[in-house]
Order: sequence, then structure tokens, then C-alpha cells
Amino acid sequence: MCKWWAHALVTLDRLLSRVLYVMIMKTKYALTCTFLTLSLLFFPGCGGEGSSSQSDKPSFAYVTNGIDPFWDLCAAGVRIAEKEFGLDCEVLMPPKGVVDQKRMMEAMLAKGIDGVAVSPIDADNQTSFLNEVGQNTILITQDADAPKSDRLVYIGTNNYKAGRALGKLVKSAIPEGGEVMIFVGRLEQLNARQRRQGVIDELLGRPLQNLDEVKFDSVDSVNLSAEGSKYIIVDTRTDNFDKAKAKSNAEDSMTKYKNLKCMVGLFAYNPPACIDAIKEANKLGEIKVCGFDEQDALLQAIVDGHAHGTISQQPWEYGYESIKMLKSIYEGKQPNKKYFELPFLVVDQSNIKEFWEKKKKMAELGKQG
Repeated sequence: MCKWWAHALVTLDRLLSRVLYVMIMKTKYALTCTFLTLSLLFFPGCGGEGSSSQSDKPSFAYVTNGIDPFWDLCAAGVRIAEKEFGLDCEVLMPPKGVVDQKRMMEAMLAKGIDGVAVSPIDADNQTSFLNEVGQNTILITQDADAPKSDRLVYIGTNNYKAGRALGKLVKSAIPEGGEVMIFVGRLEQLNARQRRQGVIDELLGRPLQNLDEVKFDSVDSVNLSAEGSKYIIVDTRTDNFDKAKAKSNAEDSMTKYKNLKCMVGLFAYNPPACIDAIKEANKLGEIKVCGFDEQDALLQAIVDGHAHGTISQQPWEYGYESIKMLKSIYEGKQPNKKYFELPFLVVDQSNIKEFWEKKKKMAELGKQG
């Protein structure tokens, strides 16, 4: 009975906290509108004709996990939402990892930002700080989740399913089977582990796992294989976002594994690094490349037949949907679920032309502002 009452009290406390949060946000919005109305009545000359005060718009921050062309595409979605909904949005790209990401978010809190959409770099070790952010403003995660934190919702790709789709690309690239090497920036990020596991499970013919219950193979696992499968995952190499290291990892893998048939890159810069290494080793066509995301070098390699295909998360949707969600919560509409799944797209020679044209438009838009 005591345990039942304790559980009931905890549940009630959480419910009351959420209700109070919504009331505070609605009150904040109402007070802002009242203040602006009074300002216009008593100080009609402030701001000048045709200009609008920054304070009359909700302000949101879109925080990435680094600097990469991928995030320029996300920024395009942010700009589209900013214009469509009449908001003030900042896109922040930390150049030096967790420390810079924390510093940038602290600066946003000091400015009184109304909401933050962040891609956590090291979710497990950032939980405490993320909870602090969530106590002071609206907090959601995008691209990479922090499920142990108090974030209100996660917006992004089902990276496990996307990993399995990438595994299917590998199967079509080397239907005869063979040795496969996986390359990734780091495995501390949940999305990276989910992608890797999806590839492994697909190649080894394992059953589909639920996203919130994925069981991961050890990051140190080598020569993974299964009875009835034609594929061997010989190793997973990380580079900690060092692009020179990413290329040297690819070079080393060709030296160590003479029968390597396919390289799989899980972060945007990994496939181009693999392609460069393969080209310099005069093994284009001999070793296939399948990847994630949509760097131009990878798209050109698909056109040229030097890469088989890639999984695009259509990153402009990340930016747009994140800002749209922040606005909705700001207005007092709480999300009815903790995870909003965005669709990914398999890109190969059948649709590369159309996709690349759209990507170019989004890239230009993302660089503006």
C-alpha cells in the first residue's frame, strides 16, 4: 500500500508540474501581448515606421552538434518556419563539441530565449545540464535524443529503421555477400549506435527491434556474422569528427582487410572520406560505398557509379518541424507523444537528379541569415 501511495504521489506531482508549466507559458505569452499593446498605445513612435520590435516575436534557438553542411540544410527549414510563423530564430553551431554547445545554450538562456531545439552531443553525460535548460525554457531534442532528460519531445529519424534501410542498400550493392566495414564519427551519440545496429541486424538477418528497446552489439565487436548470412561486419571504426582520421581509417581498413567488399559511412563526411581513400588506392568499383546523408561528393559518386546509394534524413524537415513544435508548445499546446518520427529517403541512381536539385535550393536558403 505504501508503495502504491508513493507512486501515486509521484505521478500527481509530475502532472501538477506539467499543468503549472503550461499555465506559466500561457501567462508569459499573455503578459507579453499586453505589454506590447500598452507600448503601442503610449509609445507609438518607438521603432520607426515599418519596423517591428524583436520582443513582439517568440524567440527560439536551433542548436546543432557541430559545423557541417548537413546543418546548413537544417537551417533552411528553420528559416522557412521563421518566416511562415513570424518568429525570431537563431541557428547555433558549436565548433568545439560539448563545451561550446553548453556555452551557447547558457548564452541563450541569459537572453531569455523562449525555447531550444538541440542535438545533444553526449546525451548521457549532458542529462543534468539539459534538465537545467528544461527548467528555464522549453526544451526539445532533434536529430539525436536524450531520452533520460526532461526534454518534452524528440523530433527526428528512426535511426534504427534508417540503419536497416542502409543495410538493404549494402545487400543490393554486394548481393554476393562479403566483408563490410562500418565508419562513424563517434558512438557516444544514441543515433549513431542505432544506425550501426540497424545495419548489423539487417545484414545478419536478425528480427526487427523496437526503437526504444534496441539491444546493441558491443562497440568492440569484430567479425560479426550469422548462420545463413553472406555478410561479415569485420569492424567499426570511429574518428571523433576528425575528417583526416576518417580517411586514414578507410585507408587502414583496405590494408588490413584484403577482401573488403563494402564501406558503410554513418555520418555525413564518412562516405566522401571512404570514396577518396578508395580512389587513391585505385579500387573504385571494386569496393562499394553506401552512406548516410547527402554531401555533394557522395551524391556525385552516386551519379558516377562510384557509390551505391545513401539514406537522406531530408534535414530541412528537422529544422522546420523543430521550430513548428517549439511554437506549438509556446502557445500552450503540449505534444501528445514523446517522439515525432520524420521520414527518411533512400537515394540512388533512380532519383539522384531530382533529389540533388532540391538539396541545392535548400543549401542556398540555409546559408542566408
